[in-house]
Amino acid sequence: MLYSIAEVIAATSGRAENIAAQSVGSISIDSRDISPGALFVAIKGDNFDGHDFVAKAVEAGAVAALVSEAQAATLSGLPLIVVSDALEGLNRLARFARQRSNAQIVAVTGSVGKTSTKEAIRTVLSSAGRTHASIRSFNNHWGVPLMLARMPADTEFGVFELGMSAAGEIEPLSKLVRPHCAVITTIAPAHIEFFDSIDGIADAKAEIFAGLQPGGLAIVNCDHDQIERLIVHAQTAGIKVRTYGFAERADARITGFVSNATGAHANLASEGLDVNINLSVTGRHVIANGAAAILVAQGFGIAPEAAAYALAKQEAPEGRGATYRLGTGEQSLILLDESYNANPVSMRAALEVFAAISTDAKRRVLVLGEMRELGAASQQFHAELAQDVIDVAPDLVFLVGENMKALAERLPPHLQIERFASTDAGADRIVDALAFGDSVMLKGSNGVRLGTLVARIRTHFGA
Repeated sequence: MLYSIAEVIAATSGRAENIAAQSVGSISIDSRDISPGALFVAIKGDNFDGHDFVAKAVEAGAVAALVSEAQAATLSGLPLIVVSDALEGLNRLARFARQRSNAQIVAVTGSVGKTSTKEAIRTVLSSAGRTHASIRSFNNHWGVPLMLARMPADTEFGVFELGMSAAGEIEPLSKLVRPHCAVITTIAPAHIEFFDSIDGIADAKAEIFAGLQPGGLAIVNCDHDQIERLIVHAQTAGIKVRTYGFAERADARITGFVSNATGAHANLASEGLDVNINLSVTGRHVIANGAAAILVAQGFGIAPEAAAYALAKQEAPEGRGATYRLGTGEQSLILLDESYNANPVSMRAALEVFAAISTDAKRRVLVLGEMRELGAASQQFHAELAQDVIDVAPDLVFLVGENMKALAERLPPHLQIERFASTDAGADRIVDALAFGDSVMLKGSNGVRLGTLVARIRTHFGA
């Protein structure tokens, strides 16, 4: 049981109609993803209104639906908990979940690496106790309360990802989650079109400190130019900060970094800490993610060595560095799936990783989608990737999206380059161009939908 019906009613100040069940075992906002005994929350979004799917959710096994008063009359006869507004009702249930919990809570934000770092933290905390964590990238104004409301009462560790595309969005999420530890992965020009400067992005990320519990700890990556700005924000709020990274100024410094086709290795050391990090995923950024996870674990009383041991068994999530060896013959096609999202920092990191893992390939193939939400400087950000692409020494380069024209114009004539307006427009050509023995990487903003092309390649080459 996640909640009794009585608890849901009390937490949301709701009114019950036609409910026979005594409890709910799960919560969903998607009528296609209903478990028997679930509570369905009818959120109104930009494209869909959950109230249109209440009957379908009940048919699928939901025992009650949390609905807004304005739509309740149209749903007469169905099992309902009626509140003034369904999203606010979800937030109230989330606050109830947080209030009843004795878990140690960590919240993660940053321009790059939020989800990967959240997963690294989830991995190490899961090795030490019952851990509840955000799924996928449920990190916005409905995703965070949904993930918090789903947290079981006996949770020992909670891990939540907080995202934003504009100033003022993280503060209310942090105050909802009320973490004991706040992690900022890095600051980069993601969503820069919504800000006057990258300093504005740093200020927005620093909003995570607003909900940090008294005596809480901020763990902040220092390998970026806005680190002092973040430290000032934390110190102004009276928060203890521990920095990590490759820079000499880091409180916990990463040294001895080695990365190859089989993984990444480094040492993390500070006063009272000296541990080796050995990962099955390659790249500087994954080592940094692992370092953050180890520091969180140490802050929660878990031995760094135990955290490092747990990390060694972690694999990269789909769309964020997962590597597939496709085919059963002597030669395989190596596919690096970085399709989930992209900005200049993550694009460069992915290109560096691809160069390391594709040294034995017959051909190196890049499929790069445009980076979105970069504002007026978008063309410049794309063009500035030219040297990073050249350093990979690719045999084929496929570029997807209008903004990639700026990159194409900066690449040398000897490179074989093809550009497409969309993933759908180039999919057939790209799949036909690949062959066993190749290594291929796909990376672009989520809206470019390169994930659909990853699925096609995996199917075509026998995954």
